[in-house]
Amino acid sequence: MQFVVVGIGTDVGKTIISSILVEKLKCAYWKPVQAGELDNSDSQKVARLAPSCKKIIPEIYRLNTPASPHVSAEMDGVTIQSKDFVLPDESDLLIEGAGGLMVPLNKEGLLYVDIIQQWKLPVVLVSRHYLGSINHTLMSLEILKSREIPVMAVIFIGDDNLGTESILKSSYPDLTFARVPLTEKIDTIFIQQIADNIKL
Repeated sequence: MQFVVVGIGTDVGKTIISSILVEKLKCAYWKPVQAGELDNSDSQKVARLAPSCKKIIPEIYRLNTPASPHVSAEMDGVTIQSKDFVLPDESDLLIEGAGGLMVPLNKEGLLYVDIIQQWKLPVVLVSRHYLGSINHTLMSLEILKSREIPVMAVIFIGDDNLGTESILKSSYPDLTFARVPLTEKIDTIFIQQIADNIKL
């Protein structure tokens, strides 16, 4: 199975969730666009945290500046093009997105959600509770619905927020929802423990 892990925004925990799911499914991992942190990339983090990872597939674009990919690419003199996003020949593959669904990849208006739609793959949406996150989560789900991109699950990171979650669950009663707790130490023990218990 191939699928994409996307977030409602930046720094919501996509790489943590990717590590957990890679460990659980023992699949390959691919992050096509890495912007910044090239010495400690998300691919390197997953390799450290998920020892059961089948394979780390190299990025297509390794950009130097931690910024929106279209900005980072321009600073590097690179143009991100949709034709470059060819799916690897891996039957079991987790793909990690960059930022949120509407992140621009180039100045011509290519968005990350365009690539996901091009792939025709389902997604796992990562959400984290903060002021305004209910809006970002609902908007993300509506964008996916409008693009006819199937959602495998919504995974919350952190403590529960019944006010937010009850609205999401009533709006999308057929979706699977899961939760990953916050922790002060993210290591292979934590990843393996959650991987053993998370249900999707």
